[in-house]
Amino acid sequence: MNIETFIKELIEAANTFDTKKYLDFYLADAVLNDPSVGRKFLGHEGIEDYFKSYFIGYNTNTEIIKLDILTEKQVFLEVKFTGDFSEQTIGGTFEITFKNDKISYLKADLIH
Repeated sequence: MNIETFIKELIEAANTFDTKKYLDFYLADAVLNDPSVGRKFLGHEGIEDYFKSYFIGYNTNTEIIKLDILTEKQVFLEVKFTGDFSEQTIGGTFEITFKNDKISYLKADLIH
């Protein structure tokens, strides 16, 4: 798996609001933990709810600022979000763990 390509394609799926393609990047039992909204989202059903609420619902566009490949199984991603939310632009981070060439765990957080 080429991690840089994987991340670019993940962000592209998010920015085009392609729910099916976005979910394909995750294992069926993946966990998405977002302390900034105070919830963990479990499996495709939970992650779809998160994606529709916070990405599609706020017309969120994500821009990659910095990608740190920590190991072949873990990356740290700094991003900038723009969208229809009160701040209009805000920073964020993703800590991503991979298993079998898919996301098994993702911690998303906002930079205040």
